[in-house]
Amino acid sequence: MAKEVVKKIKLQIEAGKATPAPPVGTVLGPAGINLGEFCTKFNEATRDKMGDVIPCEITIYDDRSFEFVLKTAPAAFLLKKVAKVNKGSKKGANEIVATITQKELREIAETKMPDLNAYDVESAMKQIAGTARNMGIAVKGVNDAELAEQAAEAKAEEIEQAKRDAELAELEAEAKEMAEAQNVEVPVHGEEDETETEE
Repeated sequence: MAKEVVKKIKLQIEAGKATPAPPVGTVLGPAGINLGEFCTKFNEATRDKMGDVIPCEITIYDDRSFEFVLKTAPAAFLLKKVAKVNKGSKKGANEIVATITQKELREIAETKMPDLNAYDVESAMKQIAGTARNMGIAVKGVNDAELAEQAAEAKAEEIEQAKRDAELAELEAEAKEMAEAQNVEVPVHGEEDETETEE
């Protein structure tokens, strides 16, 4: 008689570092499986991927036995690792925080292939490039036009700012001149006022 699946649990655990402590223990403890056994098996299976965060799908059966399937690390994690950044852009595609090469993009796409619904590496690369774009990570040769456009926009903004600064300086100089001119006239008015009050 086939074992009955009681539960399926998805977790993301750092490779080679599963322990019965939270979050693993918190999630798997109530399921009644042997935590020590799970941690040992997971750590052995992921030892070669140390430093990566590995998504894992655990199937738990009615007799408290289990099996798990390892997935590839999340695309965002791999992109940050390759781009050497701690986090993506807060403004998404509007702010470039890092740039990766097409070769690096291909390597990530090849790693992620088993978990993407892509028929070939090219379409997998497009999917990863989309994730990268949303994180503010540009790909040389793919986002070149976009990067050039952003650089041009930044330059135009710089020129515009310089123009505004120059206009402001001009207005300030004019205002200063006017103030100085008025200051010269002030005593004259003051004298007139005095003579008027004397009358």
